[in-house]
Amino acid sequence: MSDIKVEGFQASEILSAVAGAFAGYSEEEKKAQIKKTNGIFELRVKNKEGKEAVWTIDLKKTGTVYKGEAKPKADVTIILSDDVLSQLAAGKLDGQKAFMTGKLKTKGNVMLATKLDGVLKSAKSKAKL
Repeated sequence: MSDIKVEGFQASEILSAVAGAFAGYSEEEKKAQIKKTNGIFELRVKNKEGKEAVWTIDLKKTGTVYKGEAKPKADVTIILSDDVLSQLAAGKLDGQKAFMTGKLKTKGNVMLATKLDGVLKSAKSKAKL
């Protein structure tokens, strides 16, 4: 999954692990995750240097993670810092709390954004993040 990694971003390690977890799912697990989530997340992550990287988690059609903007259009775009994504993935920060405190911004389906926590948790248990 090295095509997902971007130099200088902790998020690339996390999302690479999530992609690996998705790849390890059986067809039934993948279908269940897609059915449960039914959405495309576009993550716009800024690192400490102010650089932005974009990843897409497709849990609507393919059950994959890839680098770059969502194709087709994302159901929700989540804008956050590299540090905040790391805290979310580690379970140290709640997604709703991050949103309420302005650490995380969304465009599109806000209710879908609340499912990102669950996606990271299920991938974490599979990938041992």
